[in-house]
Amino acid sequence: MARVVVSSLSFDPVYEQSAEIVERKGIGHPDTICDSIAEELSVELSRLYLQEFGAVMHHNVDKALLVGGIANPYFGGGEVISPIEIYLVGRALNEKEGKPLPVDEIAIEVARRWIRENIRNLDPDRHIIVQPRIKPGSKDLVDLFMRFKQGEEIPLANDTSFGVGFAPLDDLERIVLETERFLNSPETKERFPEIGEDVKVMGVRTDSKVRITVACAFVSAYVPSLKYYIERKKIITEEIENLALSLTDKKVEVFLNTADDIEKGSVYITVTGTSAEQGDDGQVGRGNRVNGLITPYRPMSLEAAAGKNPVSHIGKIYNVTANLIAERVVKEVEEVKEAYCYIVSQIGKPINEPQVCDVKIRTSREISGIAEVVRKIAQEELQEMPYTWKRFIRKEFSVA
Repeated sequence: MARVVVSSLSFDPVYEQSAEIVERKGIGHPDTICDSIAEELSVELSRLYLQEFGAVMHHNVDKALLVGGIANPYFGGGEVISPIEIYLVGRALNEKEGKPLPVDEIAIEVARRWIRENIRNLDPDRHIIVQPRIKPGSKDLVDLFMRFKQGEEIPLANDTSFGVGFAPLDDLERIVLETERFLNSPETKERFPEIGEDVKVMGVRTDSKVRITVACAFVSAYVPSLKYYIERKKIITEEIENLALSLTDKKVEVFLNTADDIEKGSVYITVTGTSAEQGDDGQVGRGNRVNGLITPYRPMSLEAAAGKNPVSHIGKIYNVTANLIAERVVKEVEEVKEAYCYIVSQIGKPINEPQVCDVKIRTSREISGIAEVVRKIAQEELQEMPYTWKRFIRKEFSVA
């Protein structure tokens, strides 16, 4: 059984400190595009392997790279001059009994389908070139992955690594998360079709003041003039402010597209709704953590969860499980106001037997009175880890 340590959070809550920073990169940001396509590819490969072998086979396709294109947006229209290139890089089993499996074909189709379903004005056939670069895995990692298929009941960790999580989200974290979700919701897109999917939200709190800075790519086809852009920008800013005020009692300021130079007519318009068309490149692992946020004042892992195999890759499984433990502890133990969770593996050992699972809690009573309840919750979630892969394949978890 895993060693679970329960201790007190010994520092002031983040939301009571003098300053705090939170960021989220929206679904159309180049980094989030890479994360999302890599994860979708892992899901599809897992389904292929289940169909062909009856089990998820070794793969890690977590090295996607997006090379931005060239575009010419202008009020009322625009064109993509040079397409975006997406390189899908990693390792995966690509044959069965000497016969090739359609790994590259699946990679291309997954990328095009995800673009088609998530970025309205980006044409996956004309604006995207998909470059699969997926090779077979190293023998030692494949062998390690296969050991539990040959009689072992529990998958074995394919890395010595760690995962972290925390709960609950504070006001600033919820504002940042909900702002991006609001701007990219179907309802908002119907009301404001000019809002592109490339939305980045940065939240800064100093004492009781909150500043939300949003970069939002407008779609040029829906912006007939500079005057129209200015009018819509003002309305959207007010809507973001109203949303933020509904989530906090602090003073809120909202800034939208602050790099605009209205006098020169230089504003943030794009042909496709994403800066990937010209202004930015992307890569897996440079964006949101598994809770959808970038939180430098909280525990964070540098692991790129997206695209890693869901069976034995600790960089994926432990980060999700750590968040599940923290969330359950806060929800189920009334005296706990806040929980952090840290889990570390050892390569080759069962994934549900980490070297340590450290749960730190903020509570109004003595830890000794509730430690056993917290420990029990952690043990339950650790024992569920051998089956967590099924939930990844069902897309129950977001990794971006």
